[in-house]
Amino acid sequence: MKYIKYFIQFFLTILCFLIFKILGPNLSSDLSGKLFELIGPFFRSKQIIHSNIKRGITKINSKDLENITRLMWNNYGRIFAEYMFIKSFRYGELATKIQIEGQEILDQIKKNEKQVVFVSGHFSNFELMAMYLEKTGIRLSTIYRPLNNIFLNGIMERIREKFICKYQIKKGLGGIKKLISLKKKNFSTALMIDQRVSEGIFSNLFNQKALTTTIPAQLVKKFSIPVVPVYIERITGLNFKISIQNPIHFSKDDSIETITLKLNQTLEMMILRKPEQWIWSHNRWK
Repeated sequence: MKYIKYFIQFFLTILCFLIFKILGPNLSSDLSGKLFELIGPFFRSKQIIHSNIKRGITKINSKDLENITRLMWNNYGRIFAEYMFIKSFRYGELATKIQIEGQEILDQIKKNEKQVVFVSGHFSNFELMAMYLEKTGIRLSTIYRPLNNIFLNGIMERIREKFICKYQIKKGLGGIKKLISLKKKNFSTALMIDQRVSEGIFSNLFNQKALTTTIPAQLVKKFSIPVVPVYIERITGLNFKISIQNPIHFSKDDSIETITLKLNQTLEMMILRKPEQWIWSHNRWK
């Protein structure tokens, strides 16, 4: 039964992608955003979403709560449609839609040939961050969690490897071995730190304990490298701005717990910049 459900999802996704291809990027993004505003609430608990938002924004009124929820679904839908046009964001006319703040930081990383850990969260169209980092010529690997749907996961892996980042590392023991191998070849690493994980430590996120990955902290401790936070926001429609923040240098005495908490605090500031562009639908504090 599970695989029948996955195949139906796969079929509908392919159908949507074909329609998006015909409609073009602007209309597809707008249309998919509006569609997700309508259907999104049927797939994720509104109660969980509102509860999560209130954790981050404690004094929020009901009108703003509903608005953030609606715009979150709109952004979700836009991301879905924009997968069809990832190639154009990298090589085509949509590449001009991405503004960069902090390009000099990336230039310095490339010039010095020093590896770093890039961290971010699922903001706006998050896929464009790793795509741009690799496009600048930085030797990069990215850590990802495979989709549960085995049919869709194959498509997503091909898109990511071809147009986003060639060196994709699956979460898990096998992935860690590949990660360490690439680190020895002076590859930087990019990963999202906002997802709930099965293994990690409990660290404060908006003053409440959340199970958090320790991979960035472990890389900092093992290779003595800095962490570079990266943020992306949707300005309007298909126009984006990627902000590269100054590297965070930790001392040898900083613990795994201290580093992880600092990165969660950095994540909090990112989320609050445009809360409607973060994915609040996951049960992050479960």
